[in-house]
Amino acid sequence: MLPYATAAEAEAALGRPMTPAEALWFRYTAGVSDYHLYCCNILFLFVVFTVAPLPIALLELRAPAAVSPYKLQPRVRLSRAEFVRCYKDVLRIFFLVIGPLQLVSYPAVKFVGIHTKLPLPSLAELAAQLLVYFLVEDYLNYWIHRFLHGEWGYQNIHRVHHEFTAPIGFAAPYAHWAEVLILGIPSFVGPAIVPGHMITFWLWIILRQVEAIETHSGFDFPFTPTKYIPFYGGAEYHDYHHYVGGQSQSNFASVFTYCDYLYGTDKGYRFHKTYLAKLKDLGHNDGQKGDGSGPSYVKLD
Repeated sequence: MLPYATAAEAEAALGRPMTPAEALWFRYTAGVSDYHLYCCNILFLFVVFTVAPLPIALLELRAPAAVSPYKLQPRVRLSRAEFVRCYKDVLRIFFLVIGPLQLVSYPAVKFVGIHTKLPLPSLAELAAQLLVYFLVEDYLNYWIHRFLHGEWGYQNIHRVHHEFTAPIGFAAPYAHWAEVLILGIPSFVGPAIVPGHMITFWLWIILRQVEAIETHSGFDFPFTPTKYIPFYGGAEYHDYHHYVGGQSQSNFASVFTYCDYLYGTDKGYRFHKTYLAKLKDLGHNDGQKGDGSGPSYVKLD
C-alpha cells in the first residue's frame, strides 16, 4: 500500500508531477495492500494458461490444413478431448499447487525487496531487470532440467511432462507437481538477486509463461517475432527435445541456446539439422516438415 493519502502528497515525495502511468498506479494501489497486489499473479497466470495457447489450439483443431506447413510433427494429430484433458490437468495443478504457493510465498517476496512504491521503473530499468531474470532462470533451469533427465529424475518426476512427445501450448505447464515446485525456484532467483518493482515482477511472470507456451506450441511460424532474439531457442529447438523423448540428452535450456552449446548438449540437434540440410540439397525432402509425412527430426540424440 502506498504511504500517501493524496496525489499531492505523492508528488511532493517524488519532487515532481507523477507521470500518467504513475498516476494510474496511484489510483489503483493507494488503498490496496501489497499482499493483494502480489496475489494478482494468480489471476495473471490463470489468464495466460487459458488464453495464450488458445488461438493456435483452435487453428490446429479447426483448420489443420492451413497450419500444417508450419507444424513441426505433422503426423501427430491430437483430438479435442486430448486438448481438454491437458487443460484440465494443468488447472488441477494450478489450483492445488501453483495458487496455494502464490498465497504463502508473499513473505519471501517482501524479504528480497520487491516493492510497490513510487516512482515506477523506467523502461531501461525494466528491460535490464527482465534480461537478468531470463538469463538467471535459463541457466539454473538448464541444470535442473538436465538432472530431471537422469534415470531417477525422469522416471519419478519428469516423464509426466514428456507424455506429450509432440507438445502443444497447453502442455507447457503440464508436469508432475514436484517439477512445478522445483522449476519455480529458478524463476524466483533472478528477482531475488535484482529485486525490482511489483510491475516488473508481474511482467516477468507473464512473459516467462508466454515464452514457455510458445516453445511448446508445436509450430514454427516464419513470422514469429522471437526469431529476432539472439540465441533464442524457440519452438523447433524445444520440440526436438520432446520428440526424442525420455532418452534425450539434448536441448535442455528453457529459453536460450548458449548453455546447450557451451556444455555440448545440442550435438544431436545440430547433427540432425545438418543431416536435413544435406537431404534438402540432394533433393530428398521426405523428412522435411510440412509435407505431412513425418517429423522434421532424426533421432540421433
